[in-house]
Amino acid sequence: MTDHEFAFLTSTANPGFLGAPHLTGRPHAGTVVAGIAWDGATTNRPGSRFGPFAIRRASHMLCDGEHPLFNVTAGSSVADIGDLALPNTSLAAMRAALEPQAAALIASHHMVWLGGDHSITLPLLRAYRARHGRPLALVHFDAHCDTWPDHAGEPSGHGTWLREAIIEGLVDPSLTVQFGIRSPAQKDVREYVSQRGGLIYTGRDLRGLTSASQLGDICTAVRALLTSAARAPVYLSLDIDCLDPAFAPGTGTPEPGGLSTAQVMTLLEELHDLDWIGMDLCEVAPAYDHADLTSNAAATLVWTYLCGRRRSSRRQ
Repeated sequence: MTDHEFAFLTSTANPGFLGAPHLTGRPHAGTVVAGIAWDGATTNRPGSRFGPFAIRRASHMLCDGEHPLFNVTAGSSVADIGDLALPNTSLAAMRAALEPQAAALIASHHMVWLGGDHSITLPLLRAYRARHGRPLALVHFDAHCDTWPDHAGEPSGHGTWLREAIIEGLVDPSLTVQFGIRSPAQKDVREYVSQRGGLIYTGRDLRGLTSASQLGDICTAVRALLTSAARAPVYLSLDIDCLDPAFAPGTGTPEPGGLSTAQVMTLLEELHDLDWIGMDLCEVAPAYDHADLTSNAAATLVWTYLCGRRRSSRRQ
């Protein structure tokens, strides 16, 4: 099967994210959403290949008004290319096929990528690194540090991508910020980023901090770090399991003690004016989702990111 057509790929015969038309109907869209329906590197509960469909469906409730903080709408500037056709049984083949497709899209559009498990982020970073000609700054929301030296005995997977990105020079570790880390791991793995000059705000560090004023010092430190290098391109990678399972039960590796949806929304709102070059949101697994809590949170977080960028562009 050379065209990689699978039954679970999201159709765009119906409106895409935020009700957006397919890219063919809005070819000059500033922002394009693409699904990467891959979960072949999942180590616990599979099913995030169905995440793009669930996130799109949840987003259709966000189309009829302005963002309550930014006072803008986002849907009119967005197109949706649907789910990319990719190999479905080989991690190496998926990544090899994804990178050139990503490169072609980021050459013309600001991209939002809907996963899929977190192994998709490495080929995306390769494409962005080639596009921008320098290592990227990174904001990473996750329960897991994703800096393990191997993936349950395999050399690469959804828990190794960040270490690989740093080793390959795709990401500058001194311009990397992690939010929500709390899963069990050896100390040198958990602190891999901070040992190389980056910032880590663990789930414990963020307990009880929700409002803009409570998170103000953290946002000031993050902004200072990520603007310390002239016009450093900043990429956002958001694993939905950064949220506590009470807010996002529909994910492959839930970790208690996590962030609230309000905390992540506040951080995205307060950091909306960074020099974002793109984002992915990963690990939504609808089969484990109660009352669509996870897909609704995911759609709202992407919407917040898009509205924040739109608000920031209007000020320039």
